[in-house]
Amino acid sequence: MNMQTTDQLLMIRPSCFYTNEQTARNNYFQNQTDESQRSTTAKAQQEFDDFVDELRSHAVKVYVWQDPEEPQTPDALFPNNWVSFHNPLTLVTYPMYAVNRQMEISNAPIKFLESKGLFFTKKLDFTSHISSNVFLEGTGSMVLDRVNKIAYCARSERTNPILIDMFCQKMGYSAVVFSSLQSVNGQRKPIYHTNVMMSVGLDFALVCLDSVDDTNERNVLIRSLEKSEKKIIELTEDQIHQFAGNVLELQSASGNRLLAMSSTAYFALTDSQKEEFSSNLTMLHSPLPTIERLGGGSARCMMAELFT
Repeated sequence: MNMQTTDQLLMIRPSCFYTNEQTARNNYFQNQTDESQRSTTAKAQQEFDDFVDELRSHAVKVYVWQDPEEPQTPDALFPNNWVSFHNPLTLVTYPMYAVNRQMEISNAPIKFLESKGLFFTKKLDFTSHISSNVFLEGTGSMVLDRVNKIAYCARSERTNPILIDMFCQKMGYSAVVFSSLQSVNGQRKPIYHTNVMMSVGLDFALVCLDSVDDTNERNVLIRSLEKSEKKIIELTEDQIHQFAGNVLELQSASGNRLLAMSSTAYFALTDSQKEEFSSNLTMLHSPLPTIERLGGGSARCMMAELFT
């Protein structure tokens, strides 16, 4: 197993799912619906189950934790925001922006992993910073080049530069920090999570450079990716709104390279972009329309990588 990708995931099956009003304040990918909560929950659960089946069919080991019914946490299926796992045997927990997302932080899924033989000897906890109203939402806020120890971070209310520095100091990373913006009603607004506009794999980076309006910051981002020998595959703003940036490179149990995404993301990529991957890895995708439309997140947000 290489340091960048894994064949093991923690995923959390939702007990309820609906548009989270608290996160919609600055997640412009979210939408409202007239459907009942019962209907949207049933659809999200089916999409979740189908995605897990697709991952498992490609020999990815998925540990599924069922989110309890209480307290209600409509974004619980996005665990990568409150917890991340790292070599060697390290677990990090993070301060979440929305109050009802702070309730997702729980030792129960960790105990579940321990019951399966996965133990973490080093634990870093940044959640105390919630009281200071500063936030860092895991591998949503930080897109990690784990091999080169670089954290790519787009500033937002959910991605605080002070906490980025603290994470990097504790974990031995360096940071590339920039502003990534999207057009909302004629205004340029911060994109809520870095992992919506970019993804870093073993030898590539899918990235929406057009969202980085500041020329100097864009050049620093490009130079960092080029220096670490990542082939840059540019995404348009329209493509990231179809979650083409919210993808994750994985590997199968036998070490084959995989790129996991939603079907929306897959069909948003052009033929030439898909050809960039075809000879090196297998692209797998599953439909996640309800989760994307109401949650404002997609496939990558649903997967917390396990390194043991």
